[in-house]
Amino acid sequence: MRKLCQCCTHKSVAAGDLCVQILFRSTKKINKLREESKMSKRDERSPDFSRYSGKSLSGDSLDRLLPPAGAPRRKSATSLSKTEPPLLRTGTRTIYTAGRPPWYDEHGAQSKEAFVIGLCGGSASGKTTVANKIIEALDVPWVVLLSMDSFYKVLSPEEQALAAKNDYNFDHPGAFDFELLVATLRKLKQGKSVKIPVYDFTTHRRQKDWKNVYGASVIIFEGIMSFADKELLQLLDMKIFVDTDSDIRLVRRLRRDITERGRDIEGVIKQYNKFVKPAFEQYIEPTMRLADIVVPRGGGNMVAIDLIVQHVHSQLEEVRGKDQTQPLPQTLSVLESTPQVRGLHTIIRNKETSRDEFIFYSKRLMRLLIEHALTFLPSQRCVVQTPQGNEYEGRSYNGKGITGVSILRAGETMEPALRAVCKDVRIGKILIQTNLDSGEPELHYLRLPKDISEDHVILMDSTVSTGAAAMMAVRVLLDHEVQEDKIVLVSLLMAELGVHSVAYAFPKVKIITTAVDKSLDDFLHVIPGIGDFGDRYFGTDGTDSWSDEEDQEQPSY
Repeated sequence: MRKLCQCCTHKSVAAGDLCVQILFRSTKKINKLREESKMSKRDERSPDFSRYSGKSLSGDSLDRLLPPAGAPRRKSATSLSKTEPPLLRTGTRTIYTAGRPPWYDEHGAQSKEAFVIGLCGGSASGKTTVANKIIEALDVPWVVLLSMDSFYKVLSPEEQALAAKNDYNFDHPGAFDFELLVATLRKLKQGKSVKIPVYDFTTHRRQKDWKNVYGASVIIFEGIMSFADKELLQLLDMKIFVDTDSDIRLVRRLRRDITERGRDIEGVIKQYNKFVKPAFEQYIEPTMRLADIVVPRGGGNMVAIDLIVQHVHSQLEEVRGKDQTQPLPQTLSVLESTPQVRGLHTIIRNKETSRDEFIFYSKRLMRLLIEHALTFLPSQRCVVQTPQGNEYEGRSYNGKGITGVSILRAGETMEPALRAVCKDVRIGKILIQTNLDSGEPELHYLRLPKDISEDHVILMDSTVSTGAAAMMAVRVLLDHEVQEDKIVLVSLLMAELGVHSVAYAFPKVKIITTAVDKSLDDFLHVIPGIGDFGDRYFGTDGTDSWSDEEDQEQPSY
């Protein structure tokens, strides 16, 4: 049955359908949406480091739902991007979204499965906003946010043609590759690395390059059909349904599809009436009864989010308190403790050693360490002719190039030793400092050579205590597509905790050091240790507190 639209009487619509004029029917709901958008925008602060800062949507008012006349549409809109940051920065915290948490046994197996939170709700209901609010409230630095949008099926040519005319139903369970989704989530839950498809919403195709994602202590999985598969439900430890008013969801969908995905307003309305609204009523809304928690009003409901966070905390308490007393991993190689090596350690560990002697003997030890680390690079058989005309069967480096990356500032002291033994080696730098308020490492500066993904990388830091700075540096290298098994971490001195953390978080990274000390003190210094290497090497006073104004440096851990 058809009737006159209450909003625009010149045009008839099917009973129960909506037209674009609904955007202006409820001033109260629109004002609410504006306030919600402003609140979300305030919370989503960009990190100081621009290369890793996310781009927030601009324009909250309704007049910006449509792009300006003549403005080019966005060419691509993908479910995942290769330039996505390996970390999520909030006002006070840093959350890592690549790498694995350090709760692994001596064989690299996860000691406990990750806690998986499933978020379900209608299209544009605010699931991602709720997920980010949960991540920000959780006191957990290792988290993965997995979107169901990445798992749309590959369309046939006929389906591609329908999708181009907005006649393909993307809101039906059959549109998703549940087999791949279940297998991927199961591996993530077990702490294994996976490859995630990158879906382009503009072309309705998967991109050629998939993204590497690593397991975490908490996995947040969101999608409109998160509760639509029995196998998928069994993997979810907590099920949350985000319940948002249908008018607000329509406004958000219009804004998103027009500004981000290059759609026209008529096509969005047509798709909503034909597929989105019926699918919500038939497939999505009925699954609300399966939820453990229903969150009305989405990301603005902090009471519900606090309850969720409290429950997750209780589940993770056992894992976070796990005592790492496992034997040292096989990926670790310690320089043989010859009388010469022990003699060098005796000098540089002695608090009475002068700065000149400290620099001289630490350089000697660095040279031995770098030479030892190079023996772990791949080599191949090589036959040469000697001056006497005879053949000599030797070895040569089997790789494209070698890049050294120093973790500033103390790691920079190892660069001369690397340059002395590797001709024409390329050098990169990463500045990581510990936030005194949160106690977490933060990325402040990055300079890496081009095409570093094809090289073997020598990652240099003078000392490693907790391993937090080294793990962040490894995550940055992985984000730049350096293969994990091509990374060699070298350090003069490491604590056992740091060795375990790095090795079990990244089991393919080789770890090379001259000594491993047993413990840390209350200030996270290695015991018996070497003191603050940077302060002793550069002759700086490490007693002052770090501040932005004075630009003083705190050691990274």
